[in-house]
Amino acid sequence: MQNIFWIGNPFFVKQLAACGWKNVFWHYFENFAIFTYEDIVRLAGFAPDVVVVADKSMPPFVLGVEDFPCLTVFYAVDSHLQSWYPYYAQAFDLCLVSLKDHIPLFQKRLTSDAILWSPPFAQDDFRPKAPQPKTWDCLFVGRVNETTPKRKLFLEALGRLLPGLHVVFGDFVQLFPKARVVLNYCEHGDLNFRVFEAMGLGRALVTPRIANGQAELFREGHDMLCFDPDQPHSALACIERLLNDATLRQSLEDNGLVAIDRAHRASHRAQAFTAKIRALAPKAQEIIAERRSQAKAIRRTYLRLPYLLWAKEITDQAIQAAYLAASR
Repeated sequence: MQNIFWIGNPFFVKQLAACGWKNVFWHYFENFAIFTYEDIVRLAGFAPDVVVVADKSMPPFVLGVEDFPCLTVFYAVDSHLQSWYPYYAQAFDLCLVSLKDHIPLFQKRLTSDAILWSPPFAQDDFRPKAPQPKTWDCLFVGRVNETTPKRKLFLEALGRLLPGLHVVFGDFVQLFPKARVVLNYCEHGDLNFRVFEAMGLGRALVTPRIANGQAELFREGHDMLCFDPDQPHSALACIERLLNDATLRQSLEDNGLVAIDRAHRASHRAQAFTAKIRALAPKAQEIIAERRSQAKAIRRTYLRLPYLLWAKEITDQAIQAAYLAASR
């Protein structure tokens, strides 16, 4: 297992070379397109040992995976937004799932051994720099519009209680260090990247008390403060507590950063992924042959309905035809 082709969002792809991969080829695209195994070999210039299809929260953009002659991996992050992911994942040999509570949804053809919990993380170089003057008491960085209705209502309600709340969309790496407290919100109870990014930049974090493994990874009151989901007064109490207690705020900043550095950087996820692939390597040909022998059944049982539904949604006739062909 020396050659890997990664398509989609980068996540921890840049850290793979340090894990012993000889050739790492990453392909990113802005405009939606469909890719086949032949496209992948042409783009990479080599026949990969492993193909990773990494979440872009788009319609399925790699087709025919069920019959690929190499190990295949689907990296699912937005399964709280894309209900078809657990079906598409059945065409692969391994699935990385970001949201722990969603793992049972993926256990269809895939067994528990073929699913790896891969929580969000902070990039290795997203670290505290020299202290900056604090511009805002409390900062939320993210998109707030009609696509995030619960977030919009919550922030509006909290803003009425906390005039010092600043909401902006932009580069969190530049913005977080200018806040005394960073606020997070989870639209669908998802453990999101903002949790890890805020603590990885050494900021005191206030975030909803949710599931999906959050309590397993971090200690409430030690690494972060948590509020009751969708309760502005509960969030306000946490924020005011931190604004009024510089010692506690510093403690959360230090402890959160230690927690991220210990286990939740991109390099940690790359190492875990590589270890999983290395563990599968002795059985790789057997795994690939078994999947390919089931390709027709995989298409019929798991892929046909999502592909037919996307064929109805997509207006591009060439892509429609590709989905219809793949469904057969």
